[in-house]
Amino acid sequence: MTSCAEAKPDPSMRRGACPSLASPMQTGDGLLVRLHPAGPLTPAELRLLAALAERFGNGLLEVTARGNLQIRGLTVSTVGSLGAAIANAGIAIAEGVAIETPPLAGFDPGEIVDPRSLADALRGAIAGQPALTLAPKLSIVVDGGGRFHLKDVAADLRLDALDRGDGVRWLLSLGGTARTARPVALLSSERAVPAMMTLLVELSSLGPSARGRDLDADHIRRRWSDAAPAVPDESPRWLPTGIHDFGSGRIVLGLGLAYAQTDAGNLIAFLEQAEEMGATEVRLASRHGLLLLGLDREAAAIARQLALSHGFLVAPDDPRNHIASCAGRACASALLDTKAVARLAVEAGREFLDGSLMLHLSGCAKGCARPMVSPLTLVGAPSGYALVVNGTASVAPSAYTDESGIGSALARLNALVRENKDAGESAHSCLTRLGTGPIAAAFEQG
Repeated sequence: MTSCAEAKPDPSMRRGACPSLASPMQTGDGLLVRLHPAGPLTPAELRLLAALAERFGNGLLEVTARGNLQIRGLTVSTVGSLGAAIANAGIAIAEGVAIETPPLAGFDPGEIVDPRSLADALRGAIAGQPALTLAPKLSIVVDGGGRFHLKDVAADLRLDALDRGDGVRWLLSLGGTARTARPVALLSSERAVPAMMTLLVELSSLGPSARGRDLDADHIRRRWSDAAPAVPDESPRWLPTGIHDFGSGRIVLGLGLAYAQTDAGNLIAFLEQAEEMGATEVRLASRHGLLLLGLDREAAAIARQLALSHGFLVAPDDPRNHIASCAGRACASALLDTKAVARLAVEAGREFLDGSLMLHLSGCAKGCARPMVSPLTLVGAPSGYALVVNGTASVAPSAYTDESGIGSALARLNALVRENKDAGESAHSCLTRLGTGPIAAAFEQG
């Protein structure tokens, strides 16, 4: 099987492949690697990774929307040293096909089943099929449910646990989130791994770029006798930020990384303080989160205030939770100072940053921070800043403003929502109702 970890280092690797230690990705601020720890980290282990990011890179660390750790600013000569240091520290990094489970798997008493044993069995089965040739970005979700589920994380193949009364069954779906993926079978735990392997073999036969969306769902449904029910996704959306009580003394302190990024110094300083107060584990979470376990409620409250002083997000109502930003001026490709514009948006955009939509700030048209469609996207352009309505950073923009006018443009968007929103209506609903024309006009000239 061709995996990210087995490929030869290639600093010119195309965007969209998997930037592992063996195959770093060239970005505007040097090489980038993405690490998926094989299990929870201790505070000391995450501090070490931060120190290594400062030693071998530029000291900037990111937690991605899918809960992976990224280290930026590496060079061809330092990537190997980073990998050796991680290995010497005994920190296990998952390799091969990305198989994702909820961040609190095995801890959350509300989960239907701990999905980790099934995920491990699937990893073993894949490792036993070295002839498989799969897309580098192919991902699998194995979701046992619980408060911090992965229902709205897209994947090529999904196994979502269902409690059927007579035991746990796994809903096998293709290409999407729990809401958008196409269900094809309802399987027992014993049949889940063989069924997944059948689909992976089929994907391999379709070629190295085949994804879950390329499989024939109707054909697969006819193959298995267990009908796949249509299960509405009613699980509430969650943010990592806040103090979460799981009962019986199980407290989790959730933090978010403002604009998905922190620097090594702040992370190290906070983790030292949190460990002194009793933190024993750190789990990376989707939506750019860190989940700290081991603290009692009093310690968690103190640690939460310390985290705030170090620049982390600590509350779900912080508008910065709803801004997706790339590295900005830290990247040589950026034409937009995303961090500065994000601060302007927080000051001027309280009405449209109500939690109902994500504002995407992209330094260039590549759209690294959020490749999917966003209601509002600001993109750096040679002539100023471009606004894309209901699109990605790469599509034709709807409006422009120059650098000096961005603060006023954001304020006008905010006023547009404030003056047109009906009682109880969200900003997203309001902007959708108004349409592109009024939004573009407000952004450009009011």
